[in-house]
Amino acid sequence: MPVPEIAQAATVASWAPTEMRSRRQLLNMEPGRTGVRYAGRMLIERVRVKPSAVEDGAWPWTVPAIGDLAAHGVRLNSSIVILVGANGSGKSTLLEAIAEGYGLDVRGGHGGRKYASELDMSPLGEAITLDRTGAGSRMIGRNAKGFYLRAETAFGMLAFMTEAGMPGYGDRLSSEVSHGESYLQAITGRFSGPGLYLLDEAEGPLSFESTLQLLYRLQDLVTEHNAQVIYATHSPMVAALPGAQILEMTDQGITERKWAELESVALWKRFLGRPDMFFDDAS
Repeated sequence: MPVPEIAQAATVASWAPTEMRSRRQLLNMEPGRTGVRYAGRMLIERVRVKPSAVEDGAWPWTVPAIGDLAAHGVRLNSSIVILVGANGSGKSTLLEAIAEGYGLDVRGGHGGRKYASELDMSPLGEAITLDRTGAGSRMIGRNAKGFYLRAETAFGMLAFMTEAGMPGYGDRLSSEVSHGESYLQAITGRFSGPGLYLLDEAEGPLSFESTLQLLYRLQDLVTEHNAQVIYATHSPMVAALPGAQILEMTDQGITERKWAELESVALWKRFLGRPDMFFDDAS
């Protein structure tokens, strides 16, 4: 029995359009070009930590990947960066700190927006330094263009903005479509123009097909604008985005990987090939 290839549909083409595709079209797609890079459109090229801000024995420096970041920093080489790792590996902690360092409110939403109450910065957010490209250096403070999406709070945030009548939100949420469809319409509607787009497990409420539509939109975003995407996920499907730099966060630190080298990819291949092997025999 052949093992299904998780990434086949996700690697269809480096310039995939965003129109909806039918299930039949998705199943008949052929893998396209890989190895595409978008480095000319980057905003952040390195993430590092001020040594004086590190407190030995305290969180988050005790998290191996965050400790590795503090010791060595990490260089970004694509405008699509995927952070992968198990729960507790530091993915969300790092993404939140990047949002703080860049100027995006950690509650989610657009950059350059003032809230009635300010939040204290996280320990990593206070310590982090972002080495920006020329384009990125022009997006500071009120000019910090971009969007920060946290899956666990996104729908509540979008619903609040709908009720408040904020332009660009209220026209995208509807009770006439499913939760996942409404969520996809709302978030992809906010992905436009140059800026830094941070996504934390954004695929959570989405089906296979809807996740593909999200990934196509992200591809269009970085090819049409001076935009950079940093996406924290468990999903091998998301990690299969062509041209993405994959950074795996483990007990060994932060390591750049190829998609086929990821442990999650190997596990999903085994599960999809023989799901019965993962369950006790109930007979």
